[in-house]
Amino acid sequence: MSDRVLRPGLLAALAFLFPALAAAEPGATLLDLPFAASALRAPGSEVAVAVATSGLLPLARPKAGSREPAGEGAPVAVAWGEAGGAALTLVDGQVRVTLLGREAVEGLAAAETPRGALPGLPRAVSGGLSAVLAEPVAVPGRAGQGAGRLVIRERQPVPMSAEPKAVPVATATVSPAPDAAFAARSPVLTVFDGRPTVVVVTENEAGSSLAVAQAAEAGWSVRARGPAAPGRPLQVAGIADFSGSGRPQIAVTGPADGAARLRLWTYEGGALQPAQAASGQDIAAPGYDAAAPGEGGPGLSALLPRDGGVDLALPVADRSALAILSFKGGLVERARVPLPAPAAFGVATLGTGPEARLLVGLADGRIAVVNPTP
Repeated sequence: MSDRVLRPGLLAALAFLFPALAAAEPGATLLDLPFAASALRAPGSEVAVAVATSGLLPLARPKAGSREPAGEGAPVAVAWGEAGGAALTLVDGQVRVTLLGREAVEGLAAAETPRGALPGLPRAVSGGLSAVLAEPVAVPGRAGQGAGRLVIRERQPVPMSAEPKAVPVATATVSPAPDAAFAARSPVLTVFDGRPTVVVVTENEAGSSLAVAQAAEAGWSVRARGPAAPGRPLQVAGIADFSGSGRPQIAVTGPADGAARLRLWTYEGGALQPAQAASGQDIAAPGYDAAAPGEGGPGLSALLPRDGGVDLALPVADRSALAILSFKGGLVERARVPLPAPAAFGVATLGTGPEARLLVGLADGRIAVVNPTP
């Protein structure tokens, strides 16, 4: 994103910093924002990286001896709504806010969804690789809208030269099965067995399925697909080595037997299989749902690195509380923090270790800050 898009709003808010205020339910506080938020993007997202690297964000400097990063290198989350936006960072264990003007917010919202992409679904970006769902289509045999193409773009190496050259970009298009569409769920970029991988959800009249796309000699294509699950489309909640097995697992939520359920999946040997604990039982539990209400959009979950492993933060099924789950030795709910309003449009992690905080977008337009280690 260009400085021309960001500068008007950022300059209007220079040095406008203040901490989280107003206590809510135990374990949560509310940010005192002068606008109702409707979107929240985590550090590392395209919008957050654009703000953090703009050179115009006056982040607060930590005190001497603080372990928190400062300046442009500090992780930044971004929230916005119709009346404005804000950049959020963590300084000395407190969430600090820099207001963004309306012009900047309009640029942020437009830039993350390219022309032709499924409305409301931002593209996934990791280094020189990006993935986006394009070509809106009706889902065969089901209500709702899906996508007919997964578009993957990858920057190519530029040969050494004394003359400046444009960076070449290779574009690949992946199609779902002939009788399916890609569900309105943002693609997730990851790496399996050293190979770039896109995890998506496909949908047809039988239900929705987890799917893995990778590149081979013949190009990118869907390499594996899980069984179809009837009901609302599945939602990828996160991808990490949750169980400490040395291989990443895919955390997915979706309806099962009339209730919301979380399940871990593995991708190995070109196949998707349910992850199992040492007891041989599938790693799964009812009562959790990372899907945002409404049609599509980013999910409600965040990874929480801690104690040499990775936990998962996501709402309980009715979105009234945020749960912190550990998967080492099986699925264990380590904490459950009530929210002052239902989770609705985003969950993000700021910081690491004991001082990490979780941000949750609420249905009433407020942003809750959750301390995962009260």
